[in-house]
Amino acid sequence: MKFKKGKLLILLVAVVLVTGCTKYVKTDDNKPVIYEETGQNLTSNILCKPVTEELYNLYKENESKLSTPLDSLPACEDFKPTDLEYQSLWESIFVKPLAWLILSLGKIVKNYGIAVILMSIIIRCLLIPLSRKTMLQSENIKKATPELNKIEKKYANKTDNDSLMAKSQETMLIYKKYNINPVSGCLTSFIQLPLFFGFLEAINRVPAIFEGNLWGMHLGMTPMVALSQGNYIYVFLLLLIIGSTYISFKFSMQNQSANEAMNQMKMTMTFMIVIISIASLSLPTAIALYWVVNNVFVVVQNIIVAKINGRR
Repeated sequence: MKFKKGKLLILLVAVVLVTGCTKYVKTDDNKPVIYEETGQNLTSNILCKPVTEELYNLYKENESKLSTPLDSLPACEDFKPTDLEYQSLWESIFVKPLAWLILSLGKIVKNYGIAVILMSIIIRCLLIPLSRKTMLQSENIKKATPELNKIEKKYANKTDNDSLMAKSQETMLIYKKYNINPVSGCLTSFIQLPLFFGFLEAINRVPAIFEGNLWGMHLGMTPMVALSQGNYIYVFLLLLIIGSTYISFKFSMQNQSANEAMNQMKMTMTFMIVIISIASLSLPTAIALYWVVNNVFVVVQNIIVAKINGRR
């Protein structure tokens, strides 16, 4: 039953993610139109009007390729989730509300970069009940590790079917003893996926956000473009992305047992770190801020949960 629910959840996430995504302006010969200041591809289905005159004029030149005429769009500071025609469930549930929340926070704190950081923290706080369960699972695995290691030693170098079956049964008994469900940790990850892409969509489709600046960094600019322009402050941003990702994954994995399944998970995590490190070169600054804050929050939360669980 749990397996069927898991498959249904994966299917729902997949359906949501493939609808209502960012679309880009292209020239007649099918080449993307670039906003030279940030190196971004021009988004054709923006949610509100560009703020700066330079970007407004660039969109005006390509207005025929936009999903909505430029002058029909609301000003970003006046944008509401109910603005514009219905496009998709994904846009209505994630993109528009998230864009509106970031814009609203940005008006209060007078900076959209800080608004992204605050929104990241708020979302992580709302997810605490779910993520706490995942973290408690990690603590339970830590307690079960000595017994799981004994099973590994007991069946080392035994590859016959009877031994493998016995090993699997004994492992499941340990999981039951310590209330471990290896699949339960996936729920928070599945929720994080649409949130991550929701942030990316909101940033790509709201000019006021990707035109903003924070600490000398352009919120819409990617490290690759910034470094090509000689802006080496983005080296620090890259180090934050890679470092926070590594620490977050390492902290999550240090409580895992040494059995084969967990070793495979460690290999997967290592692969993900490499992929994220490469992908970080093309992440807009605003989404990079979300990613770093999210990782730091997870590490701090893990530490707190471990201390609380250790006192019991």
